[in-house]
Amino acid sequence: MSDHDAGSALAGGLQRPRICFVVSSPMTVEAFLIDHIRALSERYEVHLALNAAPDSVQHPALRQMTIHRVPIERTISPVADMRALVHLVQLLRAAGFSGVHSVTPKAGLLAALAAFVARTPVRVHTYTGQVWATRKGAGRRLLKALDTVIARLDTHVLVDSATQRDFLRAQGVLRAGEGEVLANGSVCGVDAARFRPDPATRAAIRDELSIPASALVFLFVGRLNRDKGVLDLACAFEAVARKRADVFLLFAGPDEEALERQIRTRCGETASRVRFVSWTDAPERYMAASDVFCLPSYREGFGAVIIEAAAAGLPAIGSRIYGIVDAIQEGSTGLLFTAGSVSELAAAMEKLAGDQTMRSTLGGAARARALKAFSRGTLTAALVSFYERILPRTKGAPQQGEPRSHFD
Repeated sequence: MSDHDAGSALAGGLQRPRICFVVSSPMTVEAFLIDHIRALSERYEVHLALNAAPDSVQHPALRQMTIHRVPIERTISPVADMRALVHLVQLLRAAGFSGVHSVTPKAGLLAALAAFVARTPVRVHTYTGQVWATRKGAGRRLLKALDTVIARLDTHVLVDSATQRDFLRAQGVLRAGEGEVLANGSVCGVDAARFRPDPATRAAIRDELSIPASALVFLFVGRLNRDKGVLDLACAFEAVARKRADVFLLFAGPDEEALERQIRTRCGETASRVRFVSWTDAPERYMAASDVFCLPSYREGFGAVIIEAAAAGLPAIGSRIYGIVDAIQEGSTGLLFTAGSVSELAAAMEKLAGDQTMRSTLGGAARARALKAFSRGTLTAALVSFYERILPRTKGAPQQGEPRSHFD
């Protein structure tokens, strides 16, 4: 639905409370929010504010939504950011939303400021990880301060893992008692019908990538950047691959920092057993083709990709940091190591490579846990319940007893 159509609908005086989700890109909605929005749309009038023209959005579910184009850039740009803020304030004032819900840092800051100025009664943000967690100096202080502004301006804060919530409280971003984790954590949970063991796909992908059927494949899925620990993974793989001729390493995700050449260099003579898939909207296919999932990240909000891999039956190796320790039960669904320790990572990889029984046991337990504790239906139901608590169904006064902004 276009902005023009939205204006007509708003003028019609619909009685259902209106919620506007604010993100910077349609990809965020497609990856995390589709099922949530569908469920909320049965109870509320849901709009989307994002940096895309309504007619350019291709996902069938999104094309049924009211979409407002707001030029929110992912990177910091004072002029563009101020333009987006003014646009967002005007939108929120004109539409009279009952609630605004933001995801991702930049959208979160702009939405918090705009909704506060527009006096939107319910203002929600979901924290999914902190860029500043691995930084130092003035950059860290600035980004941390901006996250704190979001928490102070919004009326409700969601966090996608318990350990991330504890970190934010310890850092003073959240106050004692602030921050709610839905169900057992994660933004959206896992789609069990999509992420599952699939022998036919396993064979097809391995044939496509020239990986032998008998090989053991370590998999990384995500953006290739230093904070994700991909260079550490390359070094650890090289140490294991020198001892074992049957192991391969597969990277699936965009190379944000042009690291492929460095990865190949660090893998040395074993680089011939490294594969790259630059972009995919079907990570489940590469999970089905692999044996062990690796996420050696230095920062992570929850590590939802670990749960997706778990649903596909993969044990995981992850760094022992907040967020990832919520997604991996050490010794039960995977192995943990000290972030940045190449030797510990290599030891964990070698351990799983040499023990098929352990891989099978951990992978089975990981899949069972993913389906029981992190199903998409569970997370969607938790979000709907959250909104039923904080947002009245009858258009009008805010819910009694719910927190207001700290600046109100």
